[in-house]
Amino acid sequence: MVGKSLLYGAVACGAGLVPLAAQATEGALGRPVSGTSVQANAGVVPPEPVWVVNFGEIYLNGSVGGDRQVPIGGRTTLGVEAKIAFTLATAMKVWDTGPGAWNFASSFTLPYVWTTVHATAGASGALGNFSTGTSDRASNLFDIYFAPIIAGYHFSKTSHMALSFNVWAPTGQYNKDALANPSLNNWTFVPQVAFTHLMPQYGLEFNAVGAFQFYTRNTATDYQNAPLFTLDVMGVKRFGPWGVGLVMGTVQQLGGDSGPTADLLHGFHGHDFAMGPIVTYDTKLGGKHPLSFGLRWVPTVSSKNRLDSTSTFMATVTLVL
Repeated sequence: MVGKSLLYGAVACGAGLVPLAAQATEGALGRPVSGTSVQANAGVVPPEPVWVVNFGEIYLNGSVGGDRQVPIGGRTTLGVEAKIAFTLATAMKVWDTGPGAWNFASSFTLPYVWTTVHATAGASGALGNFSTGTSDRASNLFDIYFAPIIAGYHFSKTSHMALSFNVWAPTGQYNKDALANPSLNNWTFVPQVAFTHLMPQYGLEFNAVGAFQFYTRNTATDYQNAPLFTLDVMGVKRFGPWGVGLVMGTVQQLGGDSGPTADLLHGFHGHDFAMGPIVTYDTKLGGKHPLSFGLRWVPTVSSKNRLDSTSTFMATVTLVL
């Protein structure tokens, strides 16, 4: 049903499951960055047994205003500024399941993070002990991310869906007294669905990725992040090997956080919306292996209790072997 003309679907399946950088509720950081989970052909798992290798870089420079208290490490700060750079290496195996309607894959991602955090004001007593101007930085391996099973279904040659169950494991170093950490110190479970619709006669492609994120409690700070819903959509117009389009994304917190610090902030309920352009380029390495490049800018349009950033960029390179 799906032939080699859609082999680039492996690119999307690998890159589309590249972990979303750190951005959750505790610290106004965590895992999803709006507008970075959706890729070209996001819902396509090809029938050919291939390997997909993806390298991604996500940069975010954002802040929560000093008029808002932010929970970090079991304390609160009055406002926070953060710069985060993620380097992501993903390998995905598409299994030999034949040319039927269903195809399957698995993926694993090793992320490296560099982050610097500045608390613009402080609080004392029951709210913590940060001083005005306190800064911290960290650089190390971040929590690993893997998808044991990715199930792709082909409705037709132009409509496709991919279902996956993804896991973040707390493998990075964590210090509850630090402002910056290369880990969230919790397990996160992410059921996800991706959809792709192609209109080759017009050179158009539409993709959407929706997911829920369920967090375990951070035992070091007794902080429980509420579940999150994320949705990213993308439309691209093809001009030969080039593609130009628009990406939109949102993170919506489903309920309030809990724990001693979260209770002081009435659950620290947050949400955001981001939108921006994307440029892609597709070619073949050695005339045989599909190679895809992507560059996007997805600034925050609106945000509450999450990092507000006009400098959110993502670059990806994906090779199908």
